[in-house]
Amino acid sequence: MATTAPSLMNQQLDALLYQETNLVANLANASALLNSTYDDLNWAGFYLYNETTGELDLGPFQGKVACMHIKVGAGVVGTAYDTQTNQRVQDVHQFPGHIACDSASNSEIVIPITKDGRKIGVLDVDSPSLDRFSAENEAELSEFVAILTNHID
Repeated sequence: MATTAPSLMNQQLDALLYQETNLVANLANASALLNSTYDDLNWAGFYLYNETTGELDLGPFQGKVACMHIKVGAGVVGTAYDTQTNQRVQDVHQFPGHIACDSASNSEIVIPITKDGRKIGVLDVDSPSLDRFSAENEAELSEFVAILTNHID
């Protein structure tokens, strides 16, 4: 089976994070790259698992102010983390238990971040448009997270 080359954005991410393993710095630059590459977004960033509280805490992001803590299993973010599955939601208002951190968000995609079996958190991307994220976006963002984890200690 032939493999395809990473997208330009994912190549840029890999180059941007070259020889950098600081989690906060890498997540901050990754969210900035996403926000400047994708159009029609109102939020792009990360939630990180806090072992002390057992919740997901707000991490580096680009966009409007956001929820600071999300319970595991709650909303799109908590569900993605809990189930360790991508969540691509066409209309967040139809998602059971959706947490409206920003009432302008209408669609969302969340990708879990795991390294060496350790659940770190999630990538969360929101759009004011319904059905903003395609299967191709999901594949690209899954690869984005895979590249990102290569640069995390």
